[in-house]
Amino acid sequence: MEDSLKPALYVVATPIGNLEDITLRALRILKSADYIAAEDTRHSRILLDHYGIQSRLFSLHDHNERNRRVAISEFILSGKSVALISDAGTPLISDPGYHVAAYCREQGILVIPVPGPSAVISALSASGLPTDRFFFGGFLPVKSKALREELEHLRLVTATSVYYESPRRILDTLAAVAEVLGSDRRVVLGRELTKTFESFYDLPAGEMIAFLREDPCRQKGEFVLMIAGATESKDDIPQEVLSAFRIMLTRLPLNAASALCAEIFNVKKNELYRRGLEFARDAEDHEPATESEN
Repeated sequence: MEDSLKPALYVVATPIGNLEDITLRALRILKSADYIAAEDTRHSRILLDHYGIQSRLFSLHDHNERNRRVAISEFILSGKSVALISDAGTPLISDPGYHVAAYCREQGILVIPVPGPSAVISALSASGLPTDRFFFGGFLPVKSKALREELEHLRLVTATSVYYESPRRILDTLAAVAEVLGSDRRVVLGRELTKTFESFYDLPAGEMIAFLREDPCRQKGEFVLMIAGATESKDDIPQEVLSAFRIMLTRLPLNAASALCAEIFNVKKNELYRRGLEFARDAEDHEPATESEN
């Protein structure tokens, strides 16, 4: 064992592909930790052997972390240090570890981040899409209905949306994106990040499907799917239409009011829907503060 560490849970980011993408601090923590909790010990052993790390290793995955959180907290409370790693990237980001980290916090145990690689940030940084605001949604739902409902929420979202996707589902997911958000919605795929066949594809959703089908090799590997935000509408809706829309909103749900007003006044439903969301936010912002009772 190298330098001793203070008792804590260390959440350590590890490479997402290229083994060189690990920080000096991460190497020091892994070499010095009393125990390393790994999502897949066989997978992690490749990294640890590469750097000559001999710390004691045990598994921590989705199926056992609730049971092992108590033992891990007891290790730390007894003066031991535990490093938490996932198969790749930053633990807890669509990876196991949440229950252990949350439980340690509840027990008053230090939880210390050791930052490093993240597929989300890596993909965004090279995507060419806006990064000042973005939404990360983890893995998209598997079932078709739930998938479309998730994508429906993005209709008016102007920030970039980021998801992880598997090779066997990428074509179906893109088909759903094209159906719900439009075949012209821009998407960027980051494939096999930091690995030998790393690729970025940037096309409208409809064209991306055809592009992937042209070459089955383009469908292989792990994907980060980035969906461009909706374009902010510049439509100028007449004030009398907005006034009528406000009245409809007092009697109808937002979606129904938008559809009815759009049909009556021949304006875009999406723009009315966006304005309705703005009205609701404005109303919340201007609600009078209630006086506290003594």
